[in-house]
Amino acid sequence: MTRTTAQRVAGWTLVGIATFQAALAAGAPWGEAAYGGGNAGVLPAAERISSVVAVPVYLALAGVAFGRIGSPIVRRRVLRGASVLIGTGALLNLASPSTVERMVWVPVSVVAAISLWRAAPGREALVAQPV
Repeated sequence: MTRTTAQRVAGWTLVGIATFQAALAAGAPWGEAAYGGGNAGVLPAAERISSVVAVPVYLALAGVAFGRIGSPIVRRRVLRGASVLIGTGALLNLASPSTVERMVWVPVSVVAAISLWRAAPGREALVAQPV
């Protein structure tokens, strides 16, 4: 996977996650697929607020993954950190009692974590270029 491919995969995966979170916030009856799967149907208010907050975070992260936001060093740090956090999320989804979370979000999280890591600028991009 080239860096450009990784950037596109990471960015569009994050846009997809943001879209899912926006749907949850708007009242989509997908509670079984989120937050441990303990709420069938529409999420309670607290989780819906969490989804509202998550949308701009995922979209900003997508902007970083696409290479539109941040310097190379900022992008590298943000993308590597997000990769570790989302990879940890994959483990949490794997331990979820929700079958939907295990079957859908584990693979999505793994793809996101790997592509975020690969999308991070390499060390060569961090070296100051002569003018």
